[in-house]
Amino acid sequence: MARIGILTGGGDCPGLNAVIRAVVRRGVKDHGHEIVGFRDGWAGVLAGDAVPLTLENTSGILHRGGTLLGTSRTNPYAQESGGERLQATLDAERIDALVPIGGEDTLGVARRLSDDGVHVVGVPKTIDNDLGGTDFTFGFQTAVQIATDAIDRLHSTAESHNRVMVVEVMGRHAGWIAAYSGMAGGADAILVPERPFDVDEVCDRIRRRHDAGRSFSIIVVAEGATPTGDTARSTHAETDAFGHARLGGIAVTLEQEIERRTGYETRMTILGHVQRGGTPTAYDRVLATRFGVAAVDAVAAGQFGRMVALHATRIETVPLADALREPKLLDPELYATAEVFFG
Repeated sequence: MARIGILTGGGDCPGLNAVIRAVVRRGVKDHGHEIVGFRDGWAGVLAGDAVPLTLENTSGILHRGGTLLGTSRTNPYAQESGGERLQATLDAERIDALVPIGGEDTLGVARRLSDDGVHVVGVPKTIDNDLGGTDFTFGFQTAVQIATDAIDRLHSTAESHNRVMVVEVMGRHAGWIAAYSGMAGGADAILVPERPFDVDEVCDRIRRRHDAGRSFSIIVVAEGATPTGDTARSTHAETDAFGHARLGGIAVTLEQEIERRTGYETRMTILGHVQRGGTPTAYDRVLATRFGVAAVDAVAAGQFGRMVALHATRIETVPLADALREPKLLDPELYATAEVFFG
């Protein structure tokens, strides 16, 4: 029997509770483990804020969004003696293995702990689907569905008012959400971080649609997309604990520039955190559940310093170093397919 710690770090994400539930169910029922949850991500480990997780207090959470444990964007290594404080808490709680659920920042901390001898098995979590080592992360499909539903609704408004609608979705470094939701929603242009865009080309595409008798257009843009020659991706000055700038606002710029250059009435919608909230889709519930079960099995097998991952239809483990080596950017072939339907 082992004591397994679990935490959720970074932004909240549909499916987190499904992972927690699966870790507890597999760990307690099949391996006889004790499961300890740390509240609010790495902040809870620093503060020694832990709670026992049982079959009873994790029942009925499969369909719930957010995270039962809470989360934060805390970087322990940016604080004085952060690494030592983490280790002290793990020792005090008698943690034999730690299962952190998060993206590049959360798992980056996990890797440093692993290098220091802590038994770690990571679970990948990012709305943006840009974490290496896994084909998909849970939460992504839910975000895509939310964005697609929004685009479908905006179509009717755009057509009724003969407007250009600019829809901003999440995607700091990678345009996976923009590409998937834009394709599914029939967007007339999709702008992604991997490809700086020319505003004049976007406007020309809109003019051609109008000249052909189509009096409205839908533009989907990822929050990290930038105009050619422009390095300013954010309208905010603040950064988080890991040094990432707060993104958001490219849709505001596009709304103004498109209307100024074309004369067509243009409106923007920033979906923002609505993409993170609410009930996870069936796909994400299943993927998160499989990840949770696989993480406990990896602990039992002694596969530490690794992360569970989806490869095709199988759940496997990969070294944390492989997952963190570089962001997983949008597949050029997927974007080429999307371009067939632009304009």
